[in-house]
Amino acid sequence: MANNIKELILIATLIFLLAPMFIIVYVVLYNRRKIRHIEEKEQMKQTFDAEIIKTQLEVQEQTMQNIGADLHDNIGQLLSLSSLTLNSIQLDDPEKARQKIDAAIDLTGRSIKEMRLLGKLLQGDQLLGVGLSEAICHEINWVEKSGKFQVNYVNDGELPANNSLDKDLIIFRILQEAMNNIIKHSYATQINIKLAYLDCNMQLQIEDNGIGFNIDTLQATHPEGGGMGLQNMHKRARIVGGDVIIKTREGKGTSTTVIIPYP
Repeated sequence: MANNIKELILIATLIFLLAPMFIIVYVVLYNRRKIRHIEEKEQMKQTFDAEIIKTQLEVQEQTMQNIGADLHDNIGQLLSLSSLTLNSIQLDDPEKARQKIDAAIDLTGRSIKEMRLLGKLLQGDQLLGVGLSEAICHEINWVEKSGKFQVNYVNDGELPANNSLDKDLIIFRILQEAMNNIIKHSYATQINIKLAYLDCNMQLQIEDNGIGFNIDTLQATHPEGGGMGLQNMHKRARIVGGDVIIKTREGKGTSTTVIIPYP
């Protein structure tokens, strides 16, 4: 009996001594996990902020490229035609002179209109301040100027009253990358774009009737998600909790769907 009592006392003493140690170890491990969580959260925030800044710069760079092309291919051509028309006027033939003056006035008016549109394009990502849909319309307007693509755009349903400028910027840049891929590689003639807000998600779909590509071959050579453009799309969507779904077949065109939790 006495031995049993001694054993119980010994066990109780060990428990009494070890319990604080377990509590201390638990508190230390908990604090370490908490600190690690805070550090990971801060790192994620820094990564997100860096990606947003990078995206803003890329949108600005794309905008400047569009402006350069517009000045060279469109406005420059209109002004050159205006100059040629005015220089060819012969004052000794009033009727023909009047026709050429009217033509020069028309060309000048078109140049002014193009300059106004270019002024809006100069706002770049600031367009997103007036709404994602409006920014998409301006991007489509630039693409259509080439005369190579018929672009159909549908804004399906009411967009949320509270928007997220960061997410709008990500969606807009993904749109630009998809459009660049179509322009450079697809040999398409028609592009269909649809923006919709469904089930607390912003959904953007871009379809073309181009030559498509073999996505399995592309992913085999680029296992992280395709070429650099496709990788950037997936990366940017993931950083705001979204996804990009690409469906394509050789000779059957390409469909790119962007799904972003919103706002």
